[in-house]
Amino acid sequence: MDAIEVLVDAFGRAQSDVTRAVDGLSADDLNWRPDAEANHVAWLVWHLTRVQDDHVADLAGTEQVYTASGWARRFDLPLDDASIGFGHTSEQVAAVRVDDPALLVGYLDAVHERTVAYLRTLTDADLDEVIDDAWDPPVTRGVRLISVVDDDIQHAGQAAYVAGLARRQQR
Repeated sequence: MDAIEVLVDAFGRAQSDVTRAVDGLSADDLNWRPDAEANHVAWLVWHLTRVQDDHVADLAGTEQVYTASGWARRFDLPLDDASIGFGHTSEQVAAVRVDDPALLVGYLDAVHERTVAYLRTLTDADLDEVIDDAWDPPVTRGVRLISVVDDDIQHAGQAAYVAGLARRQQR
């Protein structure tokens, strides 16, 4: 297995983790917060997908799926379309209200498809290309992709945990 296939597999695992986490959740479960400052499942999934969409589009030199394919209109959130969740206040987290898990999974599936298509254009040598020399050490394409998939997997785990809490508190 080469490095590109490892990345494809890793992004696929994050996608599967999210799909399992939101499966069967009600609107209340998706938007339930363990406390007033906590992130809810809908925000976690929206955020991880927005970050992946933003970063992969930047690497590929393409428009984000969120705006190019009408997902921003479908979500219809009271946020700027460029928002990806970094630095969100508690109020902004609450504003990311999603009542249907299919909307979250549909957007993730579209971003995943674009991510895999992009990854399949790369060679192992492309992963070594420095894309940001403002850091020490400079950031390569491969490091950026690992950072994105790491963020996805962490947030997918958080979403699964909060989903479990939400399911239990609804009993």
